[in-house]
Amino acid sequence: MKLKIIIAVLLVVIVGAIFLLKSNNNGGEVMAAAESTTKVNSGKKVLVAYFSKNGEQYSVGTIKKGNTKIIAEMIAAKTGGDTFEIKVANDKYPKAYNDLINYAQTEKRNNERPEIAGKVNVADYDVIFVGYPNWWGDLPMPVYTFLESYDFSGKTVIPFGTHEGSGLAGSESKIKSITKASEVKKGLGVYGHVAQNNKSEADKKVSDWLKGLGF
Repeated sequence: MKLKIIIAVLLVVIVGAIFLLKSNNNGGEVMAAAESTTKVNSGKKVLVAYFSKNGEQYSVGTIKKGNTKIIAEMIAAKTGGDTFEIKVANDKYPKAYNDLINYAQTEKRNNERPEIAGKVNVADYDVIFVGYPNWWGDLPMPVYTFLESYDFSGKTVIPFGTHEGSGLAGSESKIKSITKASEVKKGLGVYGHVAQNNKSEADKKVSDWLKGLGF
């Protein structure tokens, strides 16, 4: 009788040990997967370059901080990236909205390349976010200047922009055609009025998008 009890106890101990070993192994696999996910962009240097305008803007009135700048700052904060604001050296953009869009349309029609104030060493970065408002279904001309001024070979380029209904309007493909030697990821479009007036919603959109990119 005592022998049967001893055997039963040993069987319980052995089964328990096997179960514990399997649990620890599975836990190790889960932990490794989690670390792998968080390290997708670990160690990579990030630049958030953006063009943005304040003043009178469609659907949000007169603003002190541009819609795209708000999104750019969110991205930089979440990725630990540096920021570079794409500014025109001799900025003649009107503050009144109708005058601004007419000026932008003329720039586009003439295929202008406004001179950019300041420079950034793109070579120092692995990932470059490029932000802009949608102007006439296209990139603003200063953004063309920026993209054409640097070598993006081997870089990851990620577009983002603000709009009021037309999204990024094919600007992603234009960025691909300019930065041919780079990998261009899927971009994010955020409504300008959301960026300006509903920052919690804009923040969630940015967070979800970055998570999908591996950040």
